[in-house]
Amino acid sequence: MTDSTGGTGSGGENQPSRQRRRFPGISSRAYEHPADRSALVALRKLSGFDTVFKALSGLLPERSLRLLFLSDSVRVSDAQFAHLHTMLRDACYILDLEKVPPMYVTQDPKPNAMCIGLDEPIIVVTTGLVELLDEEEMRAVIGHEVGHALSGHSVYRTVLLFLTGLAVKVAWIPLGNVAVMAIVTALREWFRKSELSADRAGLLVGQDLRASMRGLMKIAGGNHLHEMNVDAFLEQAEEYEAGGDLRDSVLKILNVLPRSHPFTTVRAAELKKWAESRDHQRIMDGHYPRRDEDKDTSVTDSFRESASHYAESVRTSKDPLMKLVGDIAGGAGDLGGKLRDRFTGGTGNPGGSGGPGGSGGPANA
Repeated sequence: MTDSTGGTGSGGENQPSRQRRRFPGISSRAYEHPADRSALVALRKLSGFDTVFKALSGLLPERSLRLLFLSDSVRVSDAQFAHLHTMLRDACYILDLEKVPPMYVTQDPKPNAMCIGLDEPIIVVTTGLVELLDEEEMRAVIGHEVGHALSGHSVYRTVLLFLTGLAVKVAWIPLGNVAVMAIVTALREWFRKSELSADRAGLLVGQDLRASMRGLMKIAGGNHLHEMNVDAFLEQAEEYEAGGDLRDSVLKILNVLPRSHPFTTVRAAELKKWAESRDHQRIMDGHYPRRDEDKDTSVTDSFRESASHYAESVRTSKDPLMKLVGDIAGGAGDLGGKLRDRFTGGTGNPGGSGGPGGSGGPANA
């Protein structure tokens, strides 16, 4: 494993404030959350999505979007927001992203960042975010956005932004909004999962879990760290997941549907869990999937990993609705087997519907 001692910027002069491990040739598969991949598969299977996506790819005003940021925002460079430029080049160096995407700071008091663009990704951060976060917290956010770029998320994010605006414009047309909102809802579901992947990329870049946690707490509660506590913040996530009854479970679903991001406490809990996992340690030790192996990756293996993740989520979830799902299915372990069979085309119990000739063949995930 090579330490990050310098970036690959125009002059190679990028010097991070402390040594960090870098990951030559790392594939986005190394940090992508299983729910991210499976949600994207489900999105692509959505009726009409391919048609809409192909049409929008040629119609979206990407040049106009780039010109807008160029004319009405500040482009990060050695001459402007130089400290952010250093972080950006360092993030690209650590994740081995060859081409450093352009990055803009736009005036907006609301803390936010995004990676958009069809042909090439653009990273945009708001002044509210720049003013809220310290250097290490900001480094994790920029790593988060570079992770989106490496995963190719910017394309779908751009489509989501466009369709969200379109849904408002066609709301008055009878049934016109239904088809658009179906795709917008599916896109939002995927994007919430993609945020969990990008949070992991941010940790790989920043390599400081406490900074990542602080950043998420500040996004939730503002610049009042002296009034906040990481352990108490994570306890909120546990209380949110386990609390209430079935009515609360339904309300949780309704609350999250219109959001583009998962709830902040949930993101913090998910990231901490991954940071303490064997998968994360293997990456830090230099053992991770490479980009040059992506073409040989089995789709079935990805499905199997996603199915195992969902099975484990149901088995360990404290949410009342998930517990009920496990009970109805005859226990979380049985449900896990059914999920794996559904995604991988494996066989279920002997003589069951998942056996040869049964209805448990390969699924259209």
